[in-house]
Amino acid sequence: MIKLWQVALWWLWIIASLAYGQERGQEIVTLPTRTNVNQSYFLARVPQSPQAVAILFPGSGGLIQLRNEKGQVKFSTGNFLVRSRAEFVNRSVVTAIIDAPSDQQGGWGMTDEFRLSEAHFTDMSAVVEELQRRFPQLPLFLVGTSRGTVSAASLGARLDQRVTGVVLTSTMFRPTPTNAKEPGPGLSRFDFATISIPLLFVHHLNDQCEMTLYSEAARHSGKYPLLTVFGGAPPKSGPCDAFSAHGYFARESETVEQLVNWML
Repeated sequence: MIKLWQVALWWLWIIASLAYGQERGQEIVTLPTRTNVNQSYFLARVPQSPQAVAILFPGSGGLIQLRNEKGQVKFSTGNFLVRSRAEFVNRSVVTAIIDAPSDQQGGWGMTDEFRLSEAHFTDMSAVVEELQRRFPQLPLFLVGTSRGTVSAASLGARLDQRVTGVVLTSTMFRPTPTNAKEPGPGLSRFDFATISIPLLFVHHLNDQCEMTLYSEAARHSGKYPLLTVFGGAPPKSGPCDAFSAHGYFARESETVEQLVNWML
């Protein structure tokens, strides 16, 4: 039988672990946003003199399974932006990695239609407000990759002057077929001119994903700045997955460095 002192010690260990995580500048933040819906994100602070805040939108359905296990923060780390979070922090950028909200945790996560919806705008307005409360003097950027660019672009147009700029990496210029595992329109019908704040496109020259071909990014380069990424390592995933040119495989550090240079 478990004794009271054992229970007390267990709770002290949990509290100490959580406090340790917060001292290291990492925590899970959960906000009530809509009726019976919560929006969570992983927050990684900068130890000294932060220069900006970046809200990161992972690709696919944005489902990173953010959770606490035995006092430790856990989540899926394969996505380009997620696995590159330390590259942002090391360059003085506070990062907030968005998970799918509580009502979008089933299936493959957030669809394109949800990312373009009023519900998503409501959720992310609460996140922006919370981050601005925590870091009132810092510029705030929306950064999306692959399907996460649907969120970053649509929210950038609607949040307007509440955020400083938008960065779209491996942009979903083309729709995904209806018979695909993750169908959706992407940004094929989106008017980038509706984003009135500074906008940067980031794209790998050798991105072979049919929905995110480099030629589409180059077509917009006369109107918007384009950061072109070269090189890297041979792919270890499919062309639309994270460990290929689509996910800046073996070029993460250099990509984030130039991206942050633009932000700052």
